[in-house]
Amino acid sequence: MTDMQLRDAQAVSSMPRHVAIIMDGNNRWARARGLSSAQGHRAGVESLRAVIRRAAERRIETLTLFAFSSENWRRPSAEVSALMELFMLVLKREVKKLHENGIRLSIIGDRRRFSSSLQKHMSRAEALTRDNSGMHLVVAANYGGRWDIACAAQRLARKVADGLMTPESIDEEALDREMCLSQEPPIDLCIRTSGEQRISNFLLWQLAYAEFVFAPELWPDFDGTTFDAALEAFQQRQRRFGLSQQQVEVQGA
Repeated sequence: MTDMQLRDAQAVSSMPRHVAIIMDGNNRWARARGLSSAQGHRAGVESLRAVIRRAAERRIETLTLFAFSSENWRRPSAEVSALMELFMLVLKREVKKLHENGIRLSIIGDRRRFSSSLQKHMSRAEALTRDNSGMHLVVAANYGGRWDIACAAQRLARKVADGLMTPESIDEEALDREMCLSQEPPIDLCIRTSGEQRISNFLLWQLAYAEFVFAPELWPDFDGTTFDAALEAFQQRQRRFGLSQQQVEVQGA
């Protein structure tokens, strides 16, 4: 068994170690109430707080949230501006609370398109919480799964060009080490809210063996109780990782 396969196999447990969430439905929630998209996103922050709190209570090791995709820049400029303002506000107001609760924050994605001020606040938030030993909260901002894979391929290409490795030595494990979240437990469970059933270029490599729960609730309606329901659904799954049912039953005996 390779190191990466062992890492995947160790993910088998009654409670997921690593949960990823695609937070979807803020706009639809707002439209249904005659509100602006900005108000929908602000309502989504309340769900964010509730889910982070519940995940920490359930001793989830890593919680990865899809906050802003590389495709979201295509949205109306007013909505994008409101999202950036909200992102800044959350960093200013919420990071201290995360720190007080021992939660470590990391942000993955291409930061170059964000304002210099926002980039500084990201770095400060990470620095403040870096030594915390509680749950690891990962926020994917200006992130895309294809971007992630392309960056990993570029890093490997540079190593080949520098004579540090050969093309023949590039395998799944070598690529995995260059991906975002390579130091985290494998993703066990991916939740998407709003009833949509797609991953929208989120963690394409890392979701290879994840279980999926597509929750019907729009993100502002998602809370600790619905998060628990997703965890319960996960606990009902039999994870095989390519093995037969008989092999899994023998291992569990």
